[in-house]
Amino acid sequence: MSEQAAPSGAVTPDPPHTEVPPHKVPLLNAIDVEAGYFPGVNILNGMTLHAQEGELVGIIGPNGAGKSTFLKAVFGLVGVRSGTMALHGHDITGLRADELVRRGVGFVPQTNNVFPSLTIEENLQMGVYQEPKKFPERFEMVTTLFPMLGERRKQRAGSLSGGERQMVAMSRALMMSPGLLLLDEPSAGLSPALQDEVFLRVKEINATGVTIVMVEQNARRCLQIVDRGYVLDQGRNAYEGTGRELANDPKVIELYLGSLSQA
Repeated sequence: MSEQAAPSGAVTPDPPHTEVPPHKVPLLNAIDVEAGYFPGVNILNGMTLHAQEGELVGIIGPNGAGKSTFLKAVFGLVGVRSGTMALHGHDITGLRADELVRRGVGFVPQTNNVFPSLTIEENLQMGVYQEPKKFPERFEMVTTLFPMLGERRKQRAGSLSGGERQMVAMSRALMMSPGLLLLDEPSAGLSPALQDEVFLRVKEINATGVTIVMVEQNARRCLQIVDRGYVLDQGRNAYEGTGRELANDPKVIELYLGSLSQA
């Protein structure tokens, strides 16, 4: 595990970035990203992250650290002021969300992630609005992962439970066969039992070959299922390592996991 910065309040020189083997281009490679919502105010202050094809990568950290902002920056919803983002080695910095969808990126926001007045089927149709002819094939695929969606396809999404809505949101993002899926706190607001169900589904999606970068407030549970994780603090990398390394590191436990696990 690499310690990359001091915790909140400390000022240290920028750490060296994790080396990626030159023969293996990451599926997603974000380097020294600075981004924010208002002029002159950065939320991300030089964040660096890479995800190899097929990996499940988690991002944890305190509230306000910039976790969700990073996903939105990748997906073209927040302006990147400096740094670069590449997908399969091709620069995607600043591309619009619709173009990123065409290139194989899916995004599931934390809130307002379904169309409540539409049925499950109509929500999934929205997922292939760029290529509607793909609907029958992709609908069969996602209902294999989530059989409930096929059984209740005519039910309005607004009548579903929080966990069921999350399944619809993830399935809609999968309708365009993304190679990269960005998940923003998929367990937020769910009961412990439903959180376990969501994490199980995340692992199942990853097992199909989809690379996943997931922001999660349930830090301990996140680190149990990810291949690698990043701890973000004040918009910078604080720690990086495998899920097991981070979960067992005394500094990470003391500074982050104690409070995050109760968040």
